[in-house]
Amino acid sequence: MVNNEISPMLTTSDVARLLSVHINTVRRWSNQGILTTYRIGSRGDRRFDQKDIERFLYQKVKTEQANEPVILTEQTLC
Repeated sequence: MVNNEISPMLTTSDVARLLSVHINTVRRWSNQGILTTYRIGSRGDRRFDQKDIERFLYQKVKTEQANEPVILTEQTLC
């Protein structure tokens, strides 16, 4: 069975709100290729696939967890 669902597309403002960053940060990440962007219309407005943003958030959380300092206690040393 083929899944013909289209993921919702998000605006730059939507993504900024979801990631809790400034809209210019989203634009910069888009320009740098950190976030995948789709350009639409004659003005070239940016749209972001919701699945791409979910993947970005997952990777960000995974990276932050990996970078958490390990707190050594007597229990962890035994």
